[in-house]
Amino acid sequence: MSDLRGKTLFITGASRGIGAAIALRAAADGANIVVAAKTAEPHPKLPGTVHTAARDIEAAGGQALPLQLDVRDDEAIGAAMAQAAGHFGGIDCLINNASAISLTGTEQTPMKRFDLMFSVNVRATYACAQACLPYLKKASNAHILNLAPPINLAPRWFAEHTAYTMSKYGMSMCVLGMAEEFAAERIAVNALWPRTVIYTAALAMLGGRVKPENCRKPDIVADAAHWILTQDAGSCSGNFFIDDAVLRTAGRADFDDYAMSPGAALLPDLFLDEN
Repeated sequence: MSDLRGKTLFITGASRGIGAAIALRAAADGANIVVAAKTAEPHPKLPGTVHTAARDIEAAGGQALPLQLDVRDDEAIGAAMAQAAGHFGGIDCLINNASAISLTGTEQTPMKRFDLMFSVNVRATYACAQACLPYLKKASNAHILNLAPPINLAPRWFAEHTAYTMSKYGMSMCVLGMAEEFAAERIAVNALWPRTVIYTAALAMLGGRVKPENCRKPDIVADAAHWILTQDAGSCSGNFFIDDAVLRTAGRADFDDYAMSPGAALLPDLFLDEN
């Protein structure tokens, strides 16, 4: 499959950032995008709502269904999946992109924040996959893609933010288990993670700890996701993909146009060792 024309993608957290970039890349093919995100009214600090994202998707050539969704709400997830499938005639791909982050140590992480990260990162990934299964089983090339890192048990990836690391690795463990569990159904389950930090509005809210010039744009993740979602589900599952490695496999050698400031040093993302 060379493109996503006519395919329906259910993307959590698609109102901005990486989720919105994945949606726009698929929209360029003529895909149907379910914009499932919590923000329906303008946020005081973050740009983008489900409605602005839907307008951008349709301007890019796709069809959009904006759905306000709190991924911590099981009933709401089930209702959103049913509405999406009814509107577009099915669901072909689930992209678990919604995520909560707090790069804080144990003493500095309130349990309310701990619960948020585990509810959004781990539980919602599991719940969305479970709710989407009846529709994915009917799709001709079904994919689940989690925005999650390869599991790296080096202690340094836990030391400064144990709670966040555990929550992201929970998403990764869903890939390990579900890829094997759903193999007979020919439902691909993969993870995708960026080699370098990706600059988004949400990152900017972390207090300036990362400079934009040391980051890449969300487009690199979107292009990598597009390649993954167009692969044969029966033979491409259980992988922990890294964005630029995916694009090298697809034949790309130059990544300068993905950089916020071409030529500037890039900051490696969390959980990735040098090699």
